[in-house]
Amino acid sequence: MPDAIELLKLRRSVKPREMTTPGPSPSELETILTIGARVPDHGKLAPWRFIVFEGDARVRAGEVIAEVFAKKSPAAAAADIQVEKKRLTDAPLVIGVVSFTRPHPKVPAWEQELSAGASAMNIVTAATALGYGACWLTGWFAFDRDVLAGLGLKADEKLAGFIHIGTPSKPNEERPRPALSDIVTRF
Repeated sequence: MPDAIELLKLRRSVKPREMTTPGPSPSELETILTIGARVPDHGKLAPWRFIVFEGDARVRAGEVIAEVFAKKSPAAAAADIQVEKKRLTDAPLVIGVVSFTRPHPKVPAWEQELSAGASAMNIVTAATALGYGACWLTGWFAFDRDVLAGLGLKADEKLAGFIHIGTPSKPNEERPRPALSDIVTRF
């Protein structure tokens, strides 16, 4: 297992189209999800949950996305509908991180939403530590209420994102990062 600091310094998203099989084993998936649930969570509210899309579930989810797209874009070309149908099929595993808030006198909704974001990042980091490529994405369908309902989300739930996980098919490329001098101030 890589050194934690080196892992964090070198972590890089892998595009789903640059992922292949194998994906995580059942025990690795359990580890990833366990780490995803181990985040700051003031009030012990667990304001997130996970939806696992693997195998045919990725295809069924794509059918939901494509059906909503076709309904809302009646002039869309068949090729565009096919693109929507394949949204979750590049990586062998996709984890949806669902966010919701609960009324609490000391934990505002914003903090609960940040906890869901921390959960998504922990999932990305855990998958990377296990040697997989990972990428946290959204897209129009992550915000469309009809798609979300079709994927089983309740009216008061949001999707923090889809985490695509698989084996990288090529070496990862670095991208420019902001200079600390551009983003750090001292008070």
